[in-house]
Amino acid sequence: MSEASVAVHADPDLLAQAVAARLVVKLLDAQADRGQASVVLTGGRIAAAVYRAVAALPARDAVDWSRVDVWWGDERFLPAGDPERNETQARAALLDVVPLDPARVHPMPASDGPAGNDPETAAAGYAQELARAARPGHAALPHFDVLLLGVGEDGHVASVFPEHPVHHDSRPVSAVRGSPKPPPVRTTLTLPAINTAEEVWLVAAGADKARAVGMALAGAGPVQLPAAGVHGVSRTLWLLDRAAAAGVPPRSRSLR
Repeated sequence: MSEASVAVHADPDLLAQAVAARLVVKLLDAQADRGQASVVLTGGRIAAAVYRAVAALPARDAVDWSRVDVWWGDERFLPAGDPERNETQARAALLDVVPLDPARVHPMPASDGPAGNDPETAAAGYAQELARAARPGHAALPHFDVLLLGVGEDGHVASVFPEHPVHHDSRPVSAVRGSPKPPPVRTTLTLPAINTAEEVWLVAAGADKARAVGMALAGAGPVQLPAAGVHGVSRTLWLLDRAAAAGVPPRSRSLR
């Protein structure tokens, strides 16, 4: 398991710009090493700001977007194009303005998609799509170079909420019913799937995230605080603004 490192930036705007720059570099490094790159996206305000910042970077054109696979860590189980879907947000902020190969963009199913209005069927279908993209004869998941996560005020990541039954699901993708945060029905990667990523980046901004961030870095239990239970295979990186980092010991911070 990788040890967590923390980088703190002055405010949400600088945080978004810094994460965007890191992401472009990570995609370029992955393509240099493997000929392609794979990223798992998240949702939320700070994620949307990161995607807009990537779109505004001149260096974005150095990435061969046709060789980038795009996945999602979780999704609101809503109709395609609904403004509350993470896919809709990411497409508007970044994906529709870079030359991606549509076949390499893998949104989680919508509630009006081929799986119908059944989140369990949708989750199983996404697990099958992940398995098809994995190397033959190897794991049931493809290689994820970097997986982005927001952190909720309650410490949830993706749509894995504190003490929710999804914690006991060993499958890579789970349906979520009764989410404490609307909408109540979602699909999500489970913690075991998240923890297969080469790098996991947890991005948080705002004073309302400080308690969860501080508790996660202090070693809280993953069932009570899911953010404490995620880690990358080679790197776990917390990317915070100063407000979100208020509960992080100064010795743990790398200020930017």
